[in-house]
Amino acid sequence: MRHTIVLLLLLILFSSCSKEDSLKELKISTNAWIGYAPLYYANEMGDLKKLNIKLMTNVSLAEAANLFDIGQADMVTTTQHEYHALKVDYPDIVPTILIDRSNGGDMILSNQSIKELQNAKSITAYLEINSINADLLKDFLRNNNINKEKINFINNDQSQIAHLSYTKHPTIIVTYTPYDTLLEKQGFTEVASTQNIDSLIVIDALCIEKKLLIQERTRLQKLKKVLDRAIVNIQNNPKESHKLISKYLDEMSYSEFQNSLQTIEWINYPSKQLLKHISSLGYDEKYIIK
Repeated sequence: MRHTIVLLLLLILFSSCSKEDSLKELKISTNAWIGYAPLYYANEMGDLKKLNIKLMTNVSLAEAANLFDIGQADMVTTTQHEYHALKVDYPDIVPTILIDRSNGGDMILSNQSIKELQNAKSITAYLEINSINADLLKDFLRNNNINKEKINFINNDQSQIAHLSYTKHPTIIVTYTPYDTLLEKQGFTEVASTQNIDSLIVIDALCIEKKLLIQERTRLQKLKKVLDRAIVNIQNNPKESHKLISKYLDEMSYSEFQNSLQTIEWINYPSKQLLKHISSLGYDEKYIIK
């Protein structure tokens, strides 16, 4: 009788382990951005591993989206720009976990004042063309009456853009935290950002195809709770959090990290007003895990 009980307990144990081990590994493609700090934090704390989720980091928004596009990732972090670009080939992709809203974290840097840019005969603009950078630049040029025809567009990823040397030629750089700190050290200054370009609201979210969302909803609900906890820990323990995740953010200093956190708004508990607004971005609330 005793042997039978032991055998049953072992069968239950192995069955439990087998079920846990059989969970398919889910891969998230993301890039360096202060708003994705909760993902980095959860990864370093081992919380993603417990859910059998692998984080794949990239140097640009476009590269992160490309990994999803070629089938190397199951989920991808995007702004609304990359989301709609991916939706062309993946019509069933949907945002499911809202992470943050940029409130100054995406910006335009330049070596000229806006008036000088307006009067310049030619301007070189560096940006990730297939990203939200393009929307930000478009709104900046329109809002400041700068003729698009005199712009020479240079498409680079942010790791390349961040190491541009200062030049006297009129230059516009579209970038985001953490890359702005390196450029400001070179002498470029901020002339606009998502804090003062009211015509553009930038939302970062985790996207997934509907079929996989339905299959993995329970695991994604657990992921949402993990990210919510990470946000709270980052807010309450910024110094410890900085030590843990600075390697994901181009090794920015603690003071830079603190300043960067002020350029975003967390959406761990989305308001009814925000949920109503995101419908204008093409986001369907019924797929959002709250």
